[in-house]
Amino acid sequence: MNIKKVIIYGAGTMGNGIAQICASSGFDVVMVDINREFVDKGIATIGKNIAKLVSKEKIDKATADKILGRISTSVDRVYDADIIIEAIIENEGIKKELFSDLDKNCPEHTVLASNTSSIPITNIASATHRPDKVIGMHFMNPVPLMKGIEIIRGRETSDETYAVVDKLSKDLGKIPGVSNDFPGFIANRILMPYINEGAWALSEGVSDAVNIDLIAKTCLNMPMGPLELGDMIGLDICLAIMNVERDGFRDDRFAPCPLIEELVANGNLGRKTGRGFHDYSNR
Repeated sequence: MNIKKVIIYGAGTMGNGIAQICASSGFDVVMVDINREFVDKGIATIGKNIAKLVSKEKIDKATADKILGRISTSVDRVYDADIIIEAIIENEGIKKELFSDLDKNCPEHTVLASNTSSIPITNIASATHRPDKVIGMHFMNPVPLMKGIEIIRGRETSDETYAVVDKLSKDLGKIPGVSNDFPGFIANRILMPYINEGAWALSEGVSDAVNIDLIAKTCLNMPMGPLELGDMIGLDICLAIMNVERDGFRDDRFAPCPLIEELVANGNLGRKTGRGFHDYSNR
């Protein structure tokens, strides 16, 4: 199957990033979210990103106009596409409700992909009658810059579906790696303990946030320290992933540090709220 049209559900950080790279790769895109404010904010972010590429002379104005012209938006559910990529809230029940609706209304050939960062694809596919056409496409943040992508095969994902998504990933300029269907897959199974241990070190008074991140970067050669990385991802997202891993494996070694739970409960989610492990209010 040749992909021509892509529908993205979710206009947030991940959704608008996916929409941008799809349009930049020549695909017609519809970006869908639940209200006009969300889609307007998403399309504005794409516009800013594309404008930066023009200012840096990486693309010309005509190319920028073509990319933006390939993207349309909707606050109503849209079904007619070759592939739908879901990038909504990291909540299994909400994802299942959407996939059930998509399954009932999309053409028979439509592939249903999830950008979930931790929820098993087999669980999501159970809400449909086409589990062979359900697959995970876990993009990395920021989507336009990160080359890697995790492709997650559910228990019943077909070879044909995998081949379609593998080709699409490469057409988008990504380097796909394959994971079997376990909570957290590969990237977050490795990444979340890194962030969690940074939180434990901070909460136990081993050092302050600046020095924990500094040592991780300068002594371990990590590109970002665990605390600043958690702040960039969003501590609410990190907490959701950690809970999925703990519950999925029934193993408390994946349990989140209470400091993360406290920060999230108080609305300190990281960069997006101006405060997390670090204070971003003056940046």
